[in-house]
Amino acid sequence: MMTPHSIILGIETSCDDTGVALYSGARGLIAHALHSQAKMHAEYGGVVPELASRDHIRHLTPMIHQLLAQENIQRPDAIAYTSGPGLMGALLIGAMLGRSLAYAWQCPAVGVHHLEGHLLAPLLEAEAPDFPFLALLVSGGHTQLIAVQCVGQYALLGESLDDAAGEAFDKAAKLLGLGYPGGPAIELCAQQGRAHQYQFPRPMTDRPGLDFSFSGLKTFCLNTWQAAVRQNQHSQQVRADIAYAFQEAVIDTLSIKCKRGLQQTGLSRLVVVGGVSANKMLRQKFASVFSQQNIAVFYPRHEFCTDNGAMIAYAGYRRLLAGQRDDLVVQVRARWPLIELRAAT
Repeated sequence: MMTPHSIILGIETSCDDTGVALYSGARGLIAHALHSQAKMHAEYGGVVPELASRDHIRHLTPMIHQLLAQENIQRPDAIAYTSGPGLMGALLIGAMLGRSLAYAWQCPAVGVHHLEGHLLAPLLEAEAPDFPFLALLVSGGHTQLIAVQCVGQYALLGESLDDAAGEAFDKAAKLLGLGYPGGPAIELCAQQGRAHQYQFPRPMTDRPGLDFSFSGLKTFCLNTWQAAVRQNQHSQQVRADIAYAFQEAVIDTLSIKCKRGLQQTGLSRLVVVGGVSANKMLRQKFASVFSQQNIAVFYPRHEFCTDNGAMIAYAGYRRLLAGQRDDLVVQVRARWPLIELRAAT
């Protein structure tokens, strides 16, 4: 039987980060470890699924052993693993190992929705948001506005109709020759950029609704850079100015949609999660905009903005405490709508 004192082992292998963590309701986050594959995939300009799966195999078991030994824990009381959405091969590595360990240790196991992990990551912080809240999930694969009533009760209000914001960052960085991953590369380059040198559009902000579109913004970035090249004005300063304008346009668009979502729902708390939530300009912009409206904004700590085991361990703890268990049949899903989850009550 699960109690707040039970220790949960969390396993995250949905894409290109291998994450493990130990969590208990009584002690909070006990320990966590992360192995990033970013350098390996940078050579190819993006994630190579087969290489990602092989690297998870190489690192996951040693990381679990090391984490348990470090904390002098013989075995956890339960295991939570990411079961979707994500890359099928990568998901299977974590799910098969997690389910196998649970069988060997005779403890319960539960598959966790990757996006639910992100949504609940700010609850790991000392200043955690209370339910309900509006969540902006903004990462390489997703850009969504979600009304969160409680764990498992989610209403999708808007999402990207094409590229996610993080995906647009990656593509724009590649167009500008800034490397991979694109979010940090654009942010670093934009630090040398000047405001008001270029005016980029704020897509879909001139029409009602809460959906996003970033594909056209990526094309605008390409056309702007190609025009600079044709005019022989493609200096490092121009590159930085374009990166600044692109980043500002994405962040302004996200801010406008969040403001609209808060007005529509009447909520007074905003949670921002996913890899793009670590962006400094975004946090500065949101602090400026929403403090004037008495909206409290919450983020995960920087190390938990990207994929990690801690958020999976916490989400799994909430699910297990509510009585959820998975049987021996391992099921992973590359696509898994968040709204299909049931409330953890």
